[in-house]
Amino acid sequence: MRFTKMQGAGNDYVYVDGFAEVVADPAALARAISDRHFGVGADGLILILPSDAADVRMRMFNADGSEAQMCGNGIRCLAKYAHDHGLSDANPLRVETLAGVKTIALSLDAAGRVAAATVDMGEPILAPADIPVNIPRDRVIDAPIRAGRHTFPMTCVSMGNPHAVMYVEDLAAVPVADVGPAIERHPLFPQRVNAHFVQVVSPEEVRMATWERGSGITLACGTGASAVCVAGGLTGRTGRDVLAHLPGGDLRLQWREDDNHVYLTGPAEEVFSGDWSE
Repeated sequence: MRFTKMQGAGNDYVYVDGFAEVVADPAALARAISDRHFGVGADGLILILPSDAADVRMRMFNADGSEAQMCGNGIRCLAKYAHDHGLSDANPLRVETLAGVKTIALSLDAAGRVAAATVDMGEPILAPADIPVNIPRDRVIDAPIRAGRHTFPMTCVSMGNPHAVMYVEDLAAVPVADVGPAIERHPLFPQRVNAHFVQVVSPEEVRMATWERGSGITLACGTGASAVCVAGGLTGRTGRDVLAHLPGGDLRLQWREDDNHVYLTGPAEEVFSGDWSE
């Protein structure tokens, strides 16, 4: 089976072209191929498939084999693969996901290959029952959550998948590997949650660290950065146009007032290709 390793701001996935390959058990493949010691090494597996509703379809599996609804970094790389490998010449490209059809505007380099992309992430979901989070409020904004010895002010947002955004004074002092899994599997979240820890640099700039549901610490999370942009606007900590610094690179977010959609801009890079023996 042919595969391609790609990354967007350090959020790396193994891609399989479902137009040419058949994956019988994607959950098992995700667990095996994502292993950084015995596999290729990745935050998960993404299948690029034909679609009746859009130009292509994305199925995304975390490193633990669980299927996720969306990935902002992953979908940018998928768009790059689809364009650069001739699966579609559409620009913008429409991608079917479990979170609906997403539209990606492609920025091309001098050679006609995708260098970066802007994803229309859609409208944020703020109703607790739809995120979902078991807190009886109209919106969950700066609600306290406890993880071990730590208590954080938490704002919850869904961008097609659930996110908990916690603001901190000193990001470097947060033991993400300890508190991340405790928040991911907290009883408040029936479908688990992606946990993000954010230090505000200015109203236009933040630093963030992420514990992703099903994958652990990752270098970037596009849906998470989108949720951070929304959470900043809801709490008044930032404006609607934010540069997010993540361990793997920078992402630009804009929560537009005219359509209430969040737009995510960032890089996409093909790392290498190879053959996997199942």
